[in-house]
Amino acid sequence: MASNEGRQYRLGLLTGDGIGPEIVPAAVTVADAAFAAAGRPGAVEWTEFPIGHEAIRELGSPIPDSTLDGLAGTDGWLLGPHDSAAYPEPHRSRLNPSGTIRKHFDLYANIRPAKGLPGATAIAPQTDLVIVRENTQGFYADRSTYRGTGEYMPTPDVAIAMGVFTRPAIERIARTAFQLARQRRRHVTIVHKANVLQLTTGMFKAVTLEVAAEFPDVTVDDFHIDAMTVHLLRRPGDFDVIVTENMFGDILSDLTGELAGSLGIAPSINAAENVAMAQASHGAAPDIAGRGIANPTAIILSAAMLLEWLAGRHDDPVAREAARLIDSGVSAAVAAGVSTPDLGGTASTAEFAKAVVAAIQDGR
Repeated sequence: MASNEGRQYRLGLLTGDGIGPEIVPAAVTVADAAFAAAGRPGAVEWTEFPIGHEAIRELGSPIPDSTLDGLAGTDGWLLGPHDSAAYPEPHRSRLNPSGTIRKHFDLYANIRPAKGLPGATAIAPQTDLVIVRENTQGFYADRSTYRGTGEYMPTPDVAIAMGVFTRPAIERIARTAFQLARQRRRHVTIVHKANVLQLTTGMFKAVTLEVAAEFPDVTVDDFHIDAMTVHLLRRPGDFDVIVTENMFGDILSDLTGELAGSLGIAPSINAAENVAMAQASHGAAPDIAGRGIANPTAIILSAAMLLEWLAGRHDDPVAREAARLIDSGVSAAVAAGVSTPDLGGTASTAEFAKAVVAAIQDGR
């Protein structure tokens, strides 16, 4: 639309720990190149906010209030990995930075595609699906209470965890899944354990089926979580959009990421109605930090997902084209034999990003 021809975005940067300082700048370089190739150079004003070890040293917290306040003034942000297991106490025992951000901004939809890349080694290269994971409730203790945790120990020998499922949360994640399916192959699969967890995941299944009636053009089926792992191993190409609760979605997205190649190429966004956070599915990999060999594919493709989300929210065809150019640029680089050591190649982090930029500039 004409009103969006010169639109500028203010996007937050949270570099993170471990390999974050290597892979996040690579994603920024690629995103800027994609916007330039799409006809809007300088479309993003990147604003960095402290997080992780750096924030602990400077501000006494891995996710300071000033960072949360700053993010509230952006259109979205790019989150690098955090190494919360290595934080000093009391920070290590508290909700980690990504969890804090998701909870603070009610980022209820965790969307994780799994798609094989031509030229890359994959267990199931035909994989092309998306996990749509409810991100605020379910069985995860850090998301099942307003304050505190959903895990507790009434005695030293008894540990109890609670899961929370509500109709509004299920309805909104279900609509997210069906709307996404309409942009893909119009097939939604509900994953649950309603035969045992009848009131909780049974409610998830039932409410999602109610929402399905609003989308008569989308095919719907459902599977128990244990059966679904087998189906994904045997026939991942048969699935399109998979919607499920929090913990099941976390598990299945790691599985499908490996089927498609590795977690090093597995992107994601965490989205609410008005804001979204791009975040690779993998961790901080402190064992290879500083060596320049980390795979930036996942965070680069996560940045593309963020641009696609911005395109939808703001009706911005230039952002959509920039996202398409990133996707095609990554595919072209890998197909040409450029990859990092985890995928069997020899390219450094910076060399891979350079190859993606070159492919974008060539219009591939």
